[in-house]
Order: sequence, then C-alpha cells, then structure tokens
Amino acid sequence: MGLGGLGNPIVLLILLAIVLLIFGGRGRIPNLMGDMAKGINAFRSGLKDDKKSEGEADAEADAAKTIDHDESSETVKTEAQSKESA
Repeated sequence: MGLGGLGNPIVLLILLAIVLLIFGGRGRIPNLMGDMAKGINAFRSGLKDDKKSEGEADAEADAAKTIDHDESSETVKTEAQSKESA
C-alpha cells in the first residue's frame, strides 16, 4: 500500500529494464544513442536526396512541356471570329 504505483508488475518490469540498461554493461547506452543518431542522419540524407531527385524530375517535366512557337504557321480562328467573318 505504501509503494504507490510500484506494486504494479508492469511498472516493476519497466524499472528492471531501465536498471539493466544502465548497469548491465558498459557502453550499451552510448551504442544505442549512436545507432539512433546514425539512423536519424540516414533519414535526413534520404530526404535531401528525394528533394534533389524531385527537382531534377520537375526540370525534365518542364523541358518536356516546352512548346516552340512557329510564327509562320496559320492562326487558328475561334468560333466567334469565324461567325464574325461569315
């Protein structure tokens, strides 16, 4: 009764896991944090690569959409213009 929430088996298991991580072996926590940092850096570099590839794809799409204007071609009459000339 005097333990508050510490009597709960799940809380005890979590505390035991934390104690084992801290005292269970040298270098375990720094290794875990180092692995987490490597994962974050890999994620960030992946995002940068995606932005670069999107920019290249947009440039290719813009180049594909370019239409050259030929001034020697006929002008196209709209429906209103064809009615006026008739």
